[in-house]
Amino acid sequence: MVTASICTIGDELLIGQVVDTNSSMIAVQLNKIGVKVNSMVTCGDNSKDMLNYIEQCLKTTDVVLVTGGLGPTKDDITKNILGKLSGSKKDVRNKEQYDIIEKILTARGVQMLEINKLQACVPETCTVIPNKVGTAPIMQFSFPKSKYGRKNLLFSMPGVPFETERALPDIIASIKEHYQLDDIFHKTICTAGIPESALAMKIEKWEDALPENLHLAYLPDPIMGVRLRLSIYGTTQKEGEEELKKYSASLSEILGDAIFSFDDEAPYEVLGKILLKKRATISTAESCTGGFLAHLITSVPGASRYFYGSVISYDNSIKMGILGVGKKILDTYGAVSEQCVREMAEGVKKKLKTSYSIATSGIAGPGGGTKEKPLGTLWIAVSGPNGTVTTTKTFKNTRAVNIKRFASSALDFFRLCMQRELI
Repeated sequence: MVTASICTIGDELLIGQVVDTNSSMIAVQLNKIGVKVNSMVTCGDNSKDMLNYIEQCLKTTDVVLVTGGLGPTKDDITKNILGKLSGSKKDVRNKEQYDIIEKILTARGVQMLEINKLQACVPETCTVIPNKVGTAPIMQFSFPKSKYGRKNLLFSMPGVPFETERALPDIIASIKEHYQLDDIFHKTICTAGIPESALAMKIEKWEDALPENLHLAYLPDPIMGVRLRLSIYGTTQKEGEEELKKYSASLSEILGDAIFSFDDEAPYEVLGKILLKKRATISTAESCTGGFLAHLITSVPGASRYFYGSVISYDNSIKMGILGVGKKILDTYGAVSEQCVREMAEGVKKKLKTSYSIATSGIAGPGGGTKEKPLGTLWIAVSGPNGTVTTTKTFKNTRAVNIKRFASSALDFFRLCMQRELI
């Protein structure tokens, strides 16, 4: 199987000033063509470190993709490093990239300086893939098997994400030309309501029985729950799909309705599909989630077909005045209670005239918890044509994570209520 390393360059990445989105973007595209990414490394703008990291990547993988260090400033030294690495004796001007640079600068009304012209100069040992949306060319280097023990391709790209994105199709095409690629197949199964450690114990025997070429990864996330990614390598499309289908079915027998998707869908996408199928509408009444639940629902294109709106009843006066929660309920049980959240759900459903509604009330933290209602307490209510059901959960995380878990739990509770025909 063809393997790859991704090497990102820049002090700004190491100090956290800039987030590396290039690595994930590149990895996704490599995976699609059957190239297995073995490592991702980041190094600063230091010649010695860059040389060591890149050489190590060349020794351990077939394809190396480098991003960063190709601008017009003095700290952009990647080109010089790669020239030395490839044995280049001189730089040569690439006319196509030179013309692109001139066109870009002219369009911006910027004078073309000598430092800009130098960007079109590349080591004589490289093949240039023109960068149509930036001034730094994409460089491709080939190394014979005698150099690092394998036939290598190295691509050097600018660090600007949209330039990397535009360069990837040409890079992918070149990789396909140089290597015979195997297929990689993935299936991501999404689960909710089971912590990662408990899930691992529940499916331990199933996991131990997986064949050697089938790999399982646990991908926990506050909103997505725990995703289980099955990956199968070195097989035909038909055989790969059949294997993934077989093991997904056996996993379903173990986990039941803890699985909410076999297609890597988010909980809010699943909610939308349910409502569209039923030709139904929904509204939300939110306290502790502060509109985040509505945000997730409306992040799906076309959500306007089923989502009517939300009442963010953070203050009790809004719960009473708009949602119709009784003062006696609040005085007796408090805002974080089954009684309150039930009236919130029924109130917003009536107010916005929707088929269904979801309400949330809880204590996100860091303060506000009591012995009876500890930090992280959440009450959820889902209301529909056949009544209202409630549930409570407790999470122990930071405020930001709690809010995400609150919203995700509310979405999943709605799904379970619909599957079990409780409302």
